[in-house]
Amino acid sequence: MAAADDIGASAGRWSLHGRTALVTGGTRGIGRAVVEELAALGAAVHTCSRKEAELGERLKEWEAKGFRVTGSVCDVSVRDQRELLLRDVADRFAGKLDILINNVGRNHRKPTTEYSADEYSFIMATNLESAYHLCQLAHPLLKASGVASIVFISSVSGVVAISSGSIYGMTKRNCWSAMQHM
Repeated sequence: MAAADDIGASAGRWSLHGRTALVTGGTRGIGRAVVEELAALGAAVHTCSRKEAELGERLKEWEAKGFRVTGSVCDVSVRDQRELLLRDVADRFAGKLDILINNVGRNHRKPTTEYSADEYSFIMATNLESAYHLCQLAHPLLKASGVASIVFISSVSGVVAISSGSIYGMTKRNCWSAMQHM
């Protein structure tokens, strides 16, 4: 298989060679696709997952493809774990980060009136608080990069009411206006 740095070039695509990225929740779904695309374009990528076994499986797959991807076990709903994650990223990427992808998201599919206080708090901490706090923690690393980008993976349910719950929807709205003046 072609090395990750050669994939983008051979396809006539632009390159992220020499760039670094952190993708939260990168072992499945949209996050996994983002990790693979960034790595295929030559970026060194770090991702996290709550599930150690799943993270280990993905890391082996990505290594076999020639991708430069590392990972940490991290539950982003926990403040201390977010802080450890960013210290690890700072160490791995020599104090600079070019791309932060706030992807992770959780939901409980049931009527809003049936949420417990703990379920509400968990979704708020995972989907909303973690994105804001990770931006704060990553700010010095992103500023050191000089060419940084922050991407928030949101959801159509942040704009249009769908049956998966209003709490999820309010946590997955586009956060651009809140973050643009960081």
